[in-house]
Amino acid sequence: MAPRREVDAFLAHHFNRKRKRIQRQRQRRRAGVVLVLVIAVGVIAVLLAGFGAGAALSESCSLSSLRPVDIGANTFVYAADGSFLGTIPADHNREPVSLDQMSGWLPEATVAVEDRRFYQHGGIDYVGILRALWADVSAGKVVEGGSTITQQLVRNMYTGREQTFERKIKEACLAIKLADRWPKRRILQTYLNTVYYGNHAYGVEAAAETYFSRRARNLTLAQAALIAGLPQAPSIYDPLHNPKAALLRRAEVLQAMLMGGEITRPQYRWAMRQKLHLKPGKIYTRIKQPYFFSYVIDELESVYGANTVREGGLRVYTTIEPKFQVAANSAIRETLDQPNDPAAAIVSVEPGTGAIRAMTAVIPGNRSNQFNLTSQSARQAGSTFKTFVLAAAIEKGMDPDTTYYTSAPFTCTTGPWCEDDYKAGKPWTVSTYDGTYAGTISVTSATLRSDNTVYAQLTLDVGPDVVYRMAERLGVNLTGQKPVASIGLGSLSVSPLDMAAAYATFASGGIYARPTAIRKVILPSGKVDKTWSKPQTKRVLSQGVAWEVNHVLGLNAQYGTGYGSGDGIHPNAGKTGTTTDHADAWFDGYTRDFSTAVWMGYPSGEIPMLDVHGEAVAGATFPVPIWHLYMEQVEKGLPARPFLTPVSYPKFTYFQKGYWGYLAVQTTPTTTTSTTTTTTTAKSVTTPIPTEQNPGRRGSPPPPHVVAGGSGTRLIP
Repeated sequence: MAPRREVDAFLAHHFNRKRKRIQRQRQRRRAGVVLVLVIAVGVIAVLLAGFGAGAALSESCSLSSLRPVDIGANTFVYAADGSFLGTIPADHNREPVSLDQMSGWLPEATVAVEDRRFYQHGGIDYVGILRALWADVSAGKVVEGGSTITQQLVRNMYTGREQTFERKIKEACLAIKLADRWPKRRILQTYLNTVYYGNHAYGVEAAAETYFSRRARNLTLAQAALIAGLPQAPSIYDPLHNPKAALLRRAEVLQAMLMGGEITRPQYRWAMRQKLHLKPGKIYTRIKQPYFFSYVIDELESVYGANTVREGGLRVYTTIEPKFQVAANSAIRETLDQPNDPAAAIVSVEPGTGAIRAMTAVIPGNRSNQFNLTSQSARQAGSTFKTFVLAAAIEKGMDPDTTYYTSAPFTCTTGPWCEDDYKAGKPWTVSTYDGTYAGTISVTSATLRSDNTVYAQLTLDVGPDVVYRMAERLGVNLTGQKPVASIGLGSLSVSPLDMAAAYATFASGGIYARPTAIRKVILPSGKVDKTWSKPQTKRVLSQGVAWEVNHVLGLNAQYGTGYGSGDGIHPNAGKTGTTTDHADAWFDGYTRDFSTAVWMGYPSGEIPMLDVHGEAVAGATFPVPIWHLYMEQVEKGLPARPFLTPVSYPKFTYFQKGYWGYLAVQTTPTTTTSTTTTTTTAKSVTTPIPTEQNPGRRGSPPPPHVVAGGSGTRLIP
């Protein structure tokens, strides 16, 4: 045991000597630090006094030669009614406000704890430096900073946090110059808008929202004291994660305010008794109308660039109507109310201006979709593309009421669009949606039936390339796709936004308006960017062509596949669309007030919708009811307006029809009640009597009254 005791005694003696040596070194180091800092303070004071008199410390000590560090600011987005939609966050949450927009306790608390002689010194507080130096030496560690608010502002905005003697000298020099150049009020306001308060919050407004979900102007004394104490060590005093430390720091701030006379003792006692009452804000993370919001970001970035949008502090006022969004979501959810139902999207734009009034999508049972079904998706258009064939044919001089085709199974065998495939053993064969055929019918009747065989022939007569260019003229983005024989039947992919804007062109009498989500942008300077205020419009169709399309599609909404879409008050027009495999279903329709596209399908892929609520999905079965429910709400209270009457009606000429293949002419069976014999006849059509709501056209026969076949057959009694 003796050797062990000797070892222990030796170690104890050794460590005792080492501890005394360390204490002596610390004392010498303190004395050295005191001496050096006193000398440094004196030298800086002398130097800066001289430099302040006119000599330059260096070329770098010039306010004009330096640029503020780009802290950035959030961009805020608002709906058409001024309600808040969401924030496009910067890397740092920041929303600058004036001193008048802050609680009066904030600047007082900040000055009390950060720079009590702020209003007396000229940027550098020599008394404060010595006081902090003495406190640090007495404690043996750094317990009090000597930097003034002006120095901290210079550090935050200009010099950064590099710990070098040169940087310290430059910081002091710039602080003196800034104090000489700027009034105290401006310095304090800028500091309070740029200092870091933790949890990505820069500036008092962001801090107030982050910790208390309120504006800076509404902070209480206790809340203001808490925020004012954070800049010294935001992570240590973080009230969300270290509430005890935050309370201790708040007490220090309140004590400083009491000692400085900013508050009375009763106010001090009241504030000390208050709990934190934190209410973490969601203003910088909460986004309403996510599909529309993502489109707004795309629009902004295309003009200003991503950095300006995310760091530039813009105020963006949009075209969206929140009540229309509610109506759109309600229309979809009321129709598709099962968790396994397909998704649906609605886009509604204003004819003539392109203002997007509604843009939403609902995916039952899935709230995590990040893909914008309304503007980014590209799905086959189905028979909604027939409208572009119709417009191109009318422009070529075709009268849809007097131009007839044979409704029968059609196989394309010749011509530049089909011959190669036919010879290769891959003929293009077309049939109707439900397998029924009407024989010889007009193009108007074929539109109301959504007859694929007639429109296949009409597309070839017009030219698939002409139809392609017509769709592009109407704003449909077909990038990466080429015209094909089947283009008129909707084999190309489109987005609901493009289709809503394209159909709006007919409602506005042939004027295309580029869809826009933004009506006004206020820049950080307060200047309004006026480039958003004027719609981007262009005439792409004559009034006569647009009017004739409105006439045919208006009949379709009354008697054809769009039956049931209207509200019985506001004249409307539109066209359904269903792809062959039932993977996509549409109704694109419009009134004078709004053009609305409804799409339905599964976002994950082209999955056949063969059993939704017990039936196969077609344009008329679900999209038409959704469209009706939505438009019924948004049109409520608006005056009924007929479509525009053209200055000159379209001029119809001889329309050249070609030979593209063969027709398997069929007839359809009908059964009469007066006999048990089943006779095979061509299905007849009759015509309605023109009414005030459907006056027909001068010089043209009225449309068929009985409409059979096609997507969503409807028989009008």
